[in-house]
Order: sequence, then structure tokens, then C-alpha cells
Amino acid sequence: MGNPTRGRALALLVEAREPVCVREPADALGLPEYKVSRHLAALRTAGFVEGEHKGPWVYYRPVPSKLLAALRPFLVADPEDLKRLRVRMKRRKRGLCVIGPEGGKE
Repeated sequence: MGNPTRGRALALLVEAREPVCVREPADALGLPEYKVSRHLAALRTAGFVEGEHKGPWVYYRPVPSKLLAALRPFLVADPEDLKRLRVRMKRRKRGLCVIGPEGGKE
């Protein structure tokens, strides 16, 4: 893993229990979207997450694997990060991610 932010992002994806678009963990972590996108890309390259295009967004989810299962006890999302992620995901419209933390545009 090698990077605390990457670990926080992966923990959020594991705890989310459904795919998330990059904007959602970015808002939850309080980081710019481009930084979270880079971390998710690294996790994807390493085989920890996969992405699926849905509308204009890529939705990320953890890839079930023995390695991820072994890491699971160490992937505990910060309660405040998780709370912010859940609030952010409730702003979806028709099940899709929306632009901005206030959930304005799709």
C-alpha cells in the first residue's frame, strides 16, 4: 500500500459496500478529486479495485481477493471519513454521482 491516503481510500471503498465514483471519496477525505483519482488508479493497477463506467463516471469497488481478505482487518475506515462518504452518497440522483459536495449537477 505504502501511502496512508491510499489506505484510507481503500478502506472507504470496502466499507461503502457499493461502488463509488471518485468524487464521493474525494469529498469524504477532504482531498482534491485529482489526488484521489491517482490513488484509485494505483489501487486499480495493483489489483485491489476495479472500475466500471456508468454514465459519465467510473465507479470503483474493491476486487474480492485473498490478499484483500488478508488486509481486511487492517482496513478500518475512519468513522468521520465514513460518515462523510455516506452523506455524500445520499446526494446521488437516480443512483448516479453528482457534481460538487452539494450535489448540484449530474
